[in-house]
This record gives sequence, structure tokens and C-alpha cells, in this order.
Amino acid sequence: MFMKKKIALFSRTKALEAEIEEFLGKLSQSALTFQTAISVYLQHGANGEFQGMVQKLAELESRDDALRRSIEAQLYRQTLIPESRGDVLGLLETLDKVHGLMEGGLYALSIEKPVIPESLVPHFQDLTTAAVSAVDHLVLASRAFFTNIDDVSDHLREVMRYEKDADKITTELKRTLFESELDLSGKLHLKSFVEYIDDVADGAEDVADRLGIYTIKRAI
Repeated sequence: MFMKKKIALFSRTKALEAEIEEFLGKLSQSALTFQTAISVYLQHGANGEFQGMVQKLAELESRDDALRRSIEAQLYRQTLIPESRGDVLGLLETLDKVHGLMEGGLYALSIEKPVIPESLVPHFQDLTTAAVSAVDHLVLASRAFFTNIDDVSDHLREVMRYEKDADKITTELKRTLFESELDLSGKLHLKSFVEYIDDVADGAEDVADRLGIYTIKRAI
């Protein structure tokens, strides 16, 4: 487990180690909340349980923002790892953007309340599972970056695999959607929600690309 191993980059301060783990943990919780919230929406619409999850994810994102700022301040105040500081800050900022993509998707569902035909529900579920799996492996890769850098590449490959799965599901879902009997406005409305979910997987891939570069730099 993370807390049982030293972070080579931050072995001088347990407080910073704990904040980074909390930051990554909150992102994992948000991914689970995102998946559960969409599942609830697909089954029951924007009911009270769904709205509660929207609020929960917003609170998790707010906490991660505060943690990111605290970590950044410590990195500068304590003049830690000047040679890797920029990479760590870049990683945290891009991870936070993935968090924001999930929050934005749920807020859009909460506000616009699209009607999703029952025939499309399994496709939306599969797409959400793929996107969340990409985020889960991104968190594992990020944790490995601080704890056991040799494990990063394995998790990054999984991020890429799930992102490709999400792309395939997105293509099929859009094809099915536009072949349906919905009117054009309904098709375009639902298309935007397909893309909200797929954007989460794409965002995870973007961070994974950057993390791959950071990992190579640390290995040199």
C-alpha cells in the first residue's frame, strides 16, 4: 500500500506524502461516484440519490483543489525536488482537469436531464465503465510514479487500452443513436452526453501521455 512505502521524491516530509495520497484517493472516489451517479441516472433519472452524488463529487473536487494548492506551496516553500518540481506540478494540474471533466459531466446531466432510450442504456453503461477504468489505472500509474516507478508503464498501458475501448463504444453508440427514430434535436442532445463521458477517457489518456514522459525523465 502507498502509506507503507516511502515516496522517493518526498522522503523528507510525511505530511506531503500523506497529502499526495489523499489527492489521489479523492480522485479514485470521484471516479467511483461518477460511475455510480450515471448508473443511477440511467435507471431512475435525476432523482435525489443522483443529485446527492453530484454534490458529493463537487465536494471531492473542491477538496482536491485545496490539496493541490497545499502541495504546490510545500514544494516551493520547502524547495523540494527542484529538478522534478515542474513535472509533479504538471501531473497534479492535469489530474485535476480529469476530476473537472467528471464533475462537469454530472452537472450537465443534472441541469439538462436528457431522456435516454432504454435501448441505449447498456451502451452508456459500457462507455462509463471504460472511462472510469481508464481513470482508475491513471491513479495507479500516478501512485506508482511516487512509490515504484517500475510499475508505471504497466498501468499506463491499461489506461490506453480502456481509452481505446471507450472510443470504440463511442463510435458504435453514436452510430446506433443516429440510426434510431429519435428526432435530430434529440440525437444531437444525447450525442453531447456520449462525448461528456468519452472526454473523461480522453482526458485520462492525455495525462497518461504526459506521465509517460515524466517517467522517462526520472529514469534517466
